[in-house]
Amino acid sequence: DVQLQASGGGLVQAGGSLMLSCAASEFTFGDNAMGWYRQAPGQGQEPVACITVTDGATYYRRSVKGRFTISSDIAKNTVYLQMNNLTPEDTADYYCAAEIGPCPSDGLWYDYKGRGTQVTVSS
Repeated sequence: DVQLQASGGGLVQAGGSLMLSCAASEFTFGDNAMGWYRQAPGQGQEPVACITVTDGATYYRRSVKGRFTISSDIAKNTVYLQMNNLTPEDTADYYCAAEIGPCPSDGLWYDYKGRGTQVTVSS
């Protein structure tokens, strides 16, 4: 079974940085996509970023462009989300996900989803 293990969340002050990691097992990165989405308390899920591993194409929600960077390490079967200049609006549970094929068009309809890691940004 595909397993996705996210880590790296925590409490940080506004303006700070965090790096999330997601290690995938039983999932081949090549020709596929990995991504992150989040869910804030009382809110719906929203896509954050996605990377098509084959060609390195990346997609970001508008509010995180220029602050977040998604990357992947094929050798380690791991995807990262570097988050800089965090704001309280970024507070949410962050989930990593995997897709067979390119990034899903809606940023949420992934084939596999892992457990979340909590990110809290204080003002």
